[in-house]
Amino acid sequence: MRPFLFLSLILLCSNCAKNPDDYIESLNGYWEIESVTLANGTERTYTFNETIDYFSISDSLKGFRKKLKPNFNGTYETSQDAEIITLKIENDSLNIYYKTPFDAWKETVLLANKNQLKIINQNKDVFLYKRFTPIKID
Repeated sequence: MRPFLFLSLILLCSNCAKNPDDYIESLNGYWEIESVTLANGTERTYTFNETIDYFSISDSLKGFRKKLKPNFNGTYETSQDAEIITLKIENDSLNIYYKTPFDAWKETVLLANKNQLKIINQNKDVFLYKRFTPIKID
């Protein structure tokens, strides 16, 4: 009986591991920052955001991220600026590589599902996003 229990626990724990491949599909779309936890433990909660992030990833694991300003009528204002991104799975993690004409950097996705996105940057700051739902005023 003990070997069966031990084997069952191992299988259960292995199924609990996060698969970074599963994060890729959830990354696409509109995200609103909910909070940031800095490396020193300081946390800042955002109750209102003037801008949101829009991620667009193709099947080739390349795409872009843009900052958008939502309007009350369901449209968005944006500039022509976009951060070019490339996704790579490395060491069982999903990494996002950003590139602009001025800089390049990397962030790691800690969690991505239909409702939440959690990313850590190179400074060890953790960004928690929630899926953006537009405000419609009739």
